Amino acid sequence: MKPLNGKVALVAGATRGAGRGIAIELGAAGATVYVTGRTTRTRRSEYNRPETIEETAELVSNAGGRGIAVQVDHLDPYQVQALIARIENEQGRLDILVNDVWGAEYLAQWNVPVWEHSLERGLRMLRLAIDTHIITSHFAIPLLIQNKNGLVIEITDGTAEYNDKNYRLSLFYDLAKTSVIRMAQSLAHELSPYKCTAVAVTPGWMRSEIMLEHYGVKEENWRDTTVKEPHFIISESPRFVGRAVAALAGDPEVARWNGDSVSSGKLAQVYGFYDLDGSQPDCWRYLVEVQDAGKPANAAGYR
Repeated sequence: MKPLNGKVALVAGATRGAGRGIAIELGAAGATVYVTGRTTRTRRSEYNRPETIEETAELVSNAGGRGIAVQVDHLDPYQVQALIARIENEQGRLDILVNDVWGAEYLAQWNVPVWEHSLERGLRMLRLAIDTHIITSHFAIPLLIQNKNGLVIEITDGTAEYNDKNYRLSLFYDLAKTSVIRMAQSLAHELSPYKCTAVAVTPGWMRSEIMLEHYGVKEENWRDTTVKEPHFIISESPRFVGRAVAALAGDPEVARWNGDSVSSGKLAQVYGFYDLDGSQPDCWRYLVEVQDAGKPANAAGYR
């Protein structure tokens, strides 16, 4: 079954990581997916990573959808405006907007107080994490609200409940990820009159390309990492949060989540989907009950 046949999605920031996983799963559900980012096969962004938007688009099409790659810097209003004009011209509608733009891992200085953290890097992080989402919503939502049941997904790190109780290792990072959650709450109020929905969604400890490279493993042998980092046993593939977003997009009663902050693990319990290995990792509950509690790594009951 292809519950998203005929639906048009924009995954802003789909070059790699969660954005790529989400784009693939929306494609697997039958959607036409515009995947955007700055890195193409002919030009890399400041990130200087090998993954490209063309690769993501091909993976979407191979999964059963239609992937369309468009190079866009979401800090440039004119580029975003042109993107939405193209989607309207080619498709006449937009049903799903996923704001996943981030690209700031290399800017973070962990456990460094604000007065010692690079101000230039910190402010650049906020621009990449917050301004990009606002600019994209500004231009995309007028097209999305032309039809009922439109969905806006704000991808972040951590649920509102977790982030409210925990310092996220840097003032700038903390502010970036918490702001995205608040953005979804605000959009929920603004979208309600149009019968559309906004939700903040967080993956757990995700096995992104960067994370796998950091640990020197691949998706096929990721468990080898647990020798050095035992708590990595709770990690999930980018496709898991992709399935979370696809489940929301295919839910005719998705408005019940309007304004909420939810995790891939929680949504898996509600919608009954699984990760690539057949598990249902509940990362954020694990972090609180096991890792943050100082207990030895043990994912039994959390996967």
